[in-house]
This record gives sequence, structure tokens and C-alpha cells, in this order.
Amino acid sequence: MGDLVNLRQFRKAKARTEKEAAADQNRISFGRTKQEKTLTDARNEKALRDHQQGKLEK
Repeated sequence: MGDLVNLRQFRKAKARTEKEAAADQNRISFGRTKQEKTLTDARNEKALRDHQQGKLEK
């Protein structure tokens, strides 16, 4: 016969692991430092300026 499992504890453990997986994903998505954010913004602004400088005026 198999081992007895408390379903309430099993559900709680499963919910805990799913919550931890979502937290890991959020750390990857939103876990950037202020320095990284400002560097990205500065690079984007420079790329936009360089792009606009190459435009021909009519």
C-alpha cells in the first residue's frame, strides 16, 4: 500500500513552490538596479539622437 498523504499539506506545499517560481520570474523581470535603468535610458536616448541626426530635411 502507498504512503498516506495529507492533501491540505500537499496543496500548501504546491502553492508555496508556485509562488516561489513566480517570485523568481519577477526578480528577473523587475530586479534591475537604478544604475542599470539609467544606463539603459541613456543608451536609448543616444540611439534616438543618432537616428534623428541622420535624417534628411526637405
